[in-house]
Amino acid sequence: MPEFTLAELEAAAALVREVVPPTPQYAWPPLTRRAGCEVWVKHENHTPTGAFKIRGGVLYMHELKRAQPDVTGVVSATRGNHGQSIALAARRVGLRSVILVPHGNSVEKNAAMEGFGAELIVHGRDFDEARVRAAAIAEERGLHFVPSFHPHLVRGVATYALELFRAVAALDVVYVPVGMGSGLCGLIAVRDLLGLGTEIVGVVADRAPAVKLSFEAGRPVATESARTFADGVACRDPHPGALEIIRAGAARIVSLGEDEIAAAIRIYFSDTHNVAEGAGAAPLAALLKERSRLSGKKAAVILCGGNIDAPVFRRVLGGETPDA
Repeated sequence: MPEFTLAELEAAAALVREVVPPTPQYAWPPLTRRAGCEVWVKHENHTPTGAFKIRGGVLYMHELKRAQPDVTGVVSATRGNHGQSIALAARRVGLRSVILVPHGNSVEKNAAMEGFGAELIVHGRDFDEARVRAAAIAEERGLHFVPSFHPHLVRGVATYALELFRAVAALDVVYVPVGMGSGLCGLIAVRDLLGLGTEIVGVVADRAPAVKLSFEAGRPVATESARTFADGVACRDPHPGALEIIRAGAARIVSLGEDEIAAAIRIYFSDTHNVAEGAGAAPLAALLKERSRLSGKKAAVILCGGNIDAPVFRRVLGGETPDA
């Protein structure tokens, strides 16, 4: 069950709208023809940070300042979109931010985080190692550590789901990518609050299967690596709280190969002229993978971000699949 009421979600939506105008949802005819079903795209690539995470950051910082008015700064770890969210939202309420990213992280996402005012620190081989170091820095510098999954983040992010479900009636299924889980958990919560029967499907990469393995095992299952170019789903150590919500509310988890994700990026550009990063394109790839079960249905996909580095995008448009 959701951890917030509809009234609390409405209040969060009003706060988020001060920074993020409602994003559109369009039914693109070329995608519908390609998929053989009615396809709606929720354009979370149209936010001030180019990704859905900013919604959670705005609410989290609001609640933090209300609960701890003396807080001076925050620290967190990210592969990019969460970090942009924290940097922008922290600056908005007068807090400094320190963001940890792993080696080899997106150059352009790094630049965006610094542009929003963050102090950027590169540490570790992946997100999980950066997260451990971020927690240590919080202790060393007396900063507030912002996790990647938290009820305030989920409620803020859930505002995109409220917009979608109120704009598009009677959706049969929605596909959403899964990293640490705020986007999927927010979608489940709103579906349940509104009493809808929409099926919700999580999407991961074959090279980052921890959430799928955990979903099927009924307990958290960590993996040794999560080396996918779709960095927004590069989770190797699932959050137990998120997993509990996902197992209770998602229909299944679909896993994708790198080539399938790259193909979906190309399809988004050719069919809609929208730029999608790997995790943003993954839901469309999953819908197309399950095309045979969707005939005659109304489906939605969450285009959760468009922050792909230009060199990577050029390679994808040229028909290649990038390395992780």
